[in-house]
Amino acid sequence: MAADKKAQAKTEQAKGKAKKVAGGAVGNESLKAKGQAQESKGDLRAAKEKTKDAIKPKSK
Repeated sequence: MAADKKAQAKTEQAKGKAKKVAGGAVGNESLKAKGQAQESKGDLRAAKEKTKDAIKPKSK
């Protein structure tokens, strides 16, 4: 499950970056802002998963 969430975070980051770059290229500030927001959402999701991994007890 955690791998699925990590993949989802990476996908969200990539989509956001693409929107941000596309918005900047065509001068569409709204698209650029939406891309930045989506990229940030992916960053937060990735940070959450890393924190969960760090807290999770190691199995022996």
